[in-house]
Amino acid sequence: MSHTPHELVNEFPEHADRIHTLRLGNAHFVKLSDQYHAVNREIHRGETDIEPMDDLHLEELKKKRLALLDQITEFLD
Repeated sequence: MSHTPHELVNEFPEHADRIHTLRLGNAHFVKLSDQYHAVNREIHRGETDIEPMDDLHLEELKKKRLALLDQITEFLD
């Protein structure tokens, strides 16, 4: 298991320019990406025991991150 945060630009390196453009001009995309980053940071803190959490909560956060990624992917396709 990697404890490296899953940043959007790392998840979609081929869409870095599109992500930047969407963050400048699409309020819904900004909201989704901000939520993704917040959940991602919380997962990272849990995985590295900076903020210990039980496995169930960590799995729920990972599912939420995947759901957000699905929504973000719709903007990038």
